[in-house]
Amino acid sequence: MRSPKDFFRPLAIGAPEPLREVPLTPSRMIHFFDPSNPKMVAKVPDLAPKVDVLLGNLEDAIAVDAKDAARAGLVEVGRTVDLGATQLWTRVNALESPWFLDDVTTLVAEIGDALDVIMVPKVEGAEDIQYVDRLLAQLEAKAGLDRPILVHAILETARGMANVEEICLASPRMQGLSLGPADLAADRRMKTTRVGGGHPGYLVRTDPGEDGAIDAEHRTTAQQDLWHYTVARMVDACVTAGIAPYYGPFGDIRDTVACEDQFRNAYLLGCVGTWTLHPVQIDIARRVFSPEPAEVAWAARVVAEMGDGSGAVMIDGKMQDDATFKQCQVVLELARALAARDPELAEAYDL
Repeated sequence: MRSPKDFFRPLAIGAPEPLREVPLTPSRMIHFFDPSNPKMVAKVPDLAPKVDVLLGNLEDAIAVDAKDAARAGLVEVGRTVDLGATQLWTRVNALESPWFLDDVTTLVAEIGDALDVIMVPKVEGAEDIQYVDRLLAQLEAKAGLDRPILVHAILETARGMANVEEICLASPRMQGLSLGPADLAADRRMKTTRVGGGHPGYLVRTDPGEDGAIDAEHRTTAQQDLWHYTVARMVDACVTAGIAPYYGPFGDIRDTVACEDQFRNAYLLGCVGTWTLHPVQIDIARRVFSPEPAEVAWAARVVAEMGDGSGAVMIDGKMQDDATFKQCQVVLELARALAARDPELAEAYDL
């Protein structure tokens, strides 16, 4: 166990000082692209202003014979494309894969100064993060970087979920966590082949009628959220560590309605953003993970009328106290951060 006084010391001589507080910059959508696909790479300059995060994917969805090309393509993007205020992330290959070490050593050496976050798949415990932490410190020192590259973990196994709190607290590099529903479903032996979202078989049914009939015809049902427990626990673990929780992929690109529902569930539970796998999902994420103007106006009114936040007041027949004051501050803090990046939202929020 590391002593608390040593937690914020660099893990390698010459490595940059670890951050004492992770900057929670807007990251409503983490938009994935395939760096091995020249057509996708060519669209990056036009995509960058539309998203908060661009992520060059090196892991799943990249064929084995395209791994080297994807890595080289991401290096080219990092060297040549001006992304403006948009962050550049990557998802490297899994720790047990034959590509992980080349991914990290190449990217830190070649574009470490342009890379904000490295997303690590299938993290199962603090030991995985601590290995990546030390490796990055050594590579940063060698490359002469002046700021640490942050680490984002994906929850894709039952063991990772069981260890989620210690994963979040494993390193000052930890930026956040994403839910990986497909791999996690397989590891848990859940009987679903969907990538995120609900399932029509996971439901509750109203009680039998007064006549005692148990037939299904006259009893209504409601589909339940397979991921409610998982997302809620992930959010609690992230908030405890001062890092950011994210929903992961929604695989049915055509079903934009269910996609928006799933994104909104995650937003309401505390997630700050989500993955977007196709351009059609970008506007959905932007809409869902940005507070409504009316909600921002209400929050501003409550904060203004409550002053220092102590005591209790009645506003339009609704009691407001310290707890609701804090809720409104959360909304306002997010709105201000988004308004600084998005002129359209700044006008809508009147901030």
